[in-house]
Amino acid sequence: MNYPGGIKKRQSPLQNNFVDYANRGMKLEDDLNITNNYYRDINKAVIYKKPTPIKITKVNFLSRSNVTIKEAFFDTPSTTDYNGIYKGKYIDFEAKETTSKTSFPLSNIHPHQLKHLEMIEEHGGIAFIIVKFTHLNKIYLLLEKDLKQFLNNTTRKSIPLSFFENNGYMIKEKFNPRIDYLEILDNIGGNNEEKN
Repeated sequence: MNYPGGIKKRQSPLQNNFVDYANRGMKLEDDLNITNNYYRDINKAVIYKKPTPIKITKVNFLSRSNVTIKEAFFDTPSTTDYNGIYKGKYIDFEAKETTSKTSFPLSNIHPHQLKHLEMIEEHGGIAFIIVKFTHLNKIYLLLEKDLKQFLNNTTRKSIPLSFFENNGYMIKEKFNPRIDYLEILDNIGGNNEEKN
């Protein structure tokens, strides 16, 4: 910042090493939101990010057009991140990122979310998770039935990368749409192409 008279404020050595952690884990979500906007813009699918359910307890009414939430808390556990409709089928999925290069920790998905995905599948919807291995820059779609198979046959606390490679579907990032997961769903439903 320049001050009058040409005096410059010296930056503290600590400021040079500042790391902003505010938006960790948001890159995948941002890319999925852009992808879903694209799908809606071209009328391919109607899929939205679900809002987090909160209960507002204190509000500050400054004026009719200026209202500020002062206190709120999470009302009920949220289910999954995204839902919508594509080709007459209900879609519901959870999106997660991991910095691990070898596995996806199951602690990142809550039991009520797993139950929700299972119920969607039981009622004829399409349920899955999308996991991005950020340091590997790899994104996988794993169907609920394959996730359930893993959970029912192991006591591991994480899903190894090899399970995603063998049972999931790699999503290659593109310009538009950025994360074309509907292309994967078309291929799974159509001709069961090779997974990777």
